[in-house]
Amino acid sequence: MQPGDSAPDFSLLDQHGATRSLAEFRGRWVVLYFYPKDDTPGCTTEACQFRDDYAGVKSLGGEILGVSVDNRDSHDEFAKKHSLPFALLADTGGQVAKQYGALWDWWLVRFAKRHTFLIDPQGRIAKIYRDVDPKSHSNQIITDLRALQQAVPH
Repeated sequence: MQPGDSAPDFSLLDQHGATRSLAEFRGRWVVLYFYPKDDTPGCTTEACQFRDDYAGVKSLGGEILGVSVDNRDSHDEFAKKHSLPFALLADTGGQVAKQYGALWDWWLVRFAKRHTFLIDPQGRIAKIYRDVDPKSHSNQIITDLRALQQAVPH
Protein backbone atom coordinates (compact mmCIF):
# COMPACT_ATOMS: atom_id res chain seq x y z
CA MET A 1 0.00 0.00 0.00
CA GLN A 2 1.33 3.41 -1.03
CA PRO A 3 0.20 7.05 -0.84
CA GLY A 4 -2.26 7.68 -3.67
CA ASP A 5 -3.81 4.20 -3.40
CA SER A 6 -7.49 3.86 -2.57
CA ALA A 7 -7.93 3.04 1.10
CA PRO A 8 -9.65 -0.34 1.51
CA ASP A 9 -13.16 0.04 2.87
CA PHE A 10 -14.29 -1.95 5.89
CA SER A 11 -17.18 -2.40 8.31
CA LEU A 12 -16.38 -2.93 11.98
CA LEU A 13 -18.20 -2.51 15.28
CA ASP A 14 -17.27 0.49 17.41
CA GLN A 15 -17.23 0.61 21.22
CA HIS A 16 -20.97 1.41 21.25
CA GLY A 17 -21.92 -1.59 19.09
CA ALA A 18 -22.58 0.50 15.96
CA THR A 19 -21.25 -0.70 12.62
CA ARG A 20 -18.86 1.87 11.16
CA SER A 21 -17.37 1.88 7.68
CA LEU A 22 -14.67 3.97 6.07
CA ALA A 23 -17.15 4.98 3.33
CA GLU A 24 -19.29 6.91 5.84
CA PHE A 25 -16.42 9.37 6.30
CA ARG A 26 -16.03 10.18 2.59
CA GLY A 27 -15.66 13.94 2.18
CA ARG A 28 -13.56 14.24 5.36
CA TRP A 29 -9.97 13.50 6.24
CA VAL A 30 -9.59 10.31 8.27
CA VAL A 31 -6.84 9.45 10.72
CA LEU A 32 -7.00 5.65 10.75
CA TYR A 33 -4.67 4.52 13.49
CA PHE A 34 -3.94 0.91 14.37
CA TYR A 35 -2.65 0.10 17.84
CA PRO A 36 -1.68 -3.12 19.67
CA LYS A 37 -3.86 -3.32 22.81
CA ASP A 38 -6.37 -1.37 24.86
CA ASP A 39 -5.17 0.10 28.15
CA THR A 40 -1.47 -0.69 27.73
CA PRO A 41 1.06 2.10 28.38
CA GLY A 42 1.97 3.10 24.80
CA CYS A 43 -1.56 2.66 23.49
CA THR A 44 -3.02 4.70 26.34
CA THR A 45 -0.49 7.49 25.73
CA GLU A 46 -1.32 7.56 22.01
CA ALA A 47 -5.09 7.46 22.54
CA CYS A 48 -4.97 10.22 25.17
CA GLN A 49 -2.84 12.40 22.89
CA PHE A 50 -5.42 11.94 20.13
CA ARG A 51 -8.13 12.75 22.69
CA ASP A 52 -6.35 15.94 23.72
CA ASP A 53 -5.85 16.97 20.08
CA TYR A 54 -9.27 15.80 18.86
CA ALA A 55 -10.67 19.34 18.51
CA GLY A 56 -7.65 20.30 16.40
CA VAL A 57 -8.18 17.36 14.04
CA LYS A 58 -11.92 18.08 13.83
CA SER A 59 -11.25 21.78 13.07
CA LEU A 60 -9.24 20.62 10.04
CA GLY A 61 -12.17 18.54 8.76
CA GLY A 62 -10.78 15.28 10.10
CA GLU A 63 -12.04 12.29 12.02
CA ILE A 64 -10.03 9.85 14.14
CA LEU A 65 -10.67 6.10 14.07
CA GLY A 66 -8.68 3.76 16.31
CA VAL A 67 -8.44 0.06 15.38
CA SER A 68 -7.13 -2.93 17.30
CA VAL A 69 -7.96 -6.62 17.52
CA ASP A 70 -9.54 -6.10 20.95
CA ASN A 71 -13.29 -6.71 21.19
CA ARG A 72 -16.08 -4.15 21.51
CA ASP A 73 -16.37 -4.54 25.29
CA SER A 74 -12.65 -3.92 25.77
CA HIS A 75 -12.90 -0.82 23.55
CA ASP A 76 -15.91 0.40 25.52
CA GLU A 77 -14.07 0.14 28.84
CA PHE A 78 -10.93 1.78 27.41
CA ALA A 79 -12.88 4.65 25.84
CA LYS A 80 -14.88 5.30 29.03
CA LYS A 81 -11.85 5.09 31.31
CA HIS A 82 -9.94 7.69 29.27
CA SER A 83 -12.88 9.76 27.93
CA LEU A 84 -12.01 9.04 24.32
CA PRO A 85 -14.34 11.01 22.01
CA PHE A 86 -13.62 9.05 18.82
CA ALA A 87 -14.57 5.60 17.56
CA LEU A 88 -12.52 2.56 18.54
CA LEU A 89 -13.14 -0.24 16.06
CA ALA A 90 -13.03 -3.93 16.94
CA ASP A 91 -11.06 -5.83 14.27
CA THR A 92 -11.22 -9.06 16.28
CA GLY A 93 -10.27 -11.27 13.34
CA GLY A 94 -7.50 -8.94 12.23
CA GLN A 95 -8.77 -8.78 8.62
CA VAL A 96 -8.70 -4.97 8.35
CA ALA A 97 -5.26 -4.70 9.97
CA LYS A 98 -4.06 -7.34 7.51
CA GLN A 99 -5.48 -5.38 4.53
CA TYR A 100 -3.52 -2.35 5.68
CA GLY A 101 -0.31 -4.31 6.36
CA ALA A 102 -0.65 -3.58 10.08
CA LEU A 103 -1.23 -7.10 11.46
CA TRP A 104 1.34 -8.96 13.49
CA ASP A 105 0.22 -12.58 13.58
CA TRP A 106 2.37 -15.26 15.10
CA TRP A 107 0.56 -18.49 15.78
CA LEU A 108 -1.62 -17.75 18.85
CA VAL A 109 -0.50 -14.15 19.30
CA ARG A 110 -2.13 -11.51 17.10
CA PHE A 111 -2.16 -7.74 17.40
CA ALA A 112 -2.23 -4.63 15.26
CA LYS A 113 1.07 -2.87 14.71
CA ARG A 114 1.24 0.81 15.62
CA HIS A 115 0.66 2.17 12.10
CA THR A 116 -1.41 5.16 10.97
CA PHE A 117 -2.96 6.05 7.64
CA LEU A 118 -4.02 9.57 6.79
CA ILE A 119 -6.84 9.23 4.26
CA ASP A 120 -7.98 12.16 2.11
CA PRO A 121 -11.63 13.17 1.53
CA GLN A 122 -11.71 11.17 -1.73
CA GLY A 123 -10.77 7.97 0.11
CA ARG A 124 -7.14 7.84 -1.01
CA ILE A 125 -4.18 7.26 1.27
CA ALA A 126 -2.38 10.59 1.65
CA LYS A 127 0.32 9.51 4.10
CA ILE A 128 1.44 6.34 5.90
CA TYR A 129 3.17 6.26 9.27
CA ARG A 130 4.93 2.99 10.09
CA ASP A 131 7.26 4.38 12.78
CA VAL A 132 5.01 6.03 15.37
CA ASP A 133 6.00 7.74 18.62
CA PRO A 134 2.85 7.61 20.81
CA LYS A 135 3.86 10.81 22.67
CA SER A 136 4.12 13.07 19.62
CA HIS A 137 2.09 11.35 16.91
CA SER A 138 -1.10 13.39 17.20
CA ASN A 139 0.89 16.64 16.82
CA GLN A 140 2.63 15.15 13.79
CA ILE A 141 -0.78 14.29 12.28
CA ILE A 142 -2.09 17.85 12.78
CA THR A 143 1.06 19.36 11.25
CA ASP A 144 0.90 17.02 8.25
CA LEU A 145 -2.85 17.49 7.82
CA ARG A 146 -2.35 21.27 7.64
CA ALA A 147 0.49 20.87 5.13
CA LEU A 148 -1.50 18.48 2.93
CA GLN A 149 -4.50 20.80 2.91
CA GLN A 150 -2.33 23.78 1.96
CA ALA A 151 -0.78 21.77 -0.88
CA VAL A 152 -4.18 21.05 -2.44
CA PRO A 153 -5.03 23.61 -5.16
CA HIS A 154 -8.31 25.46 -4.53
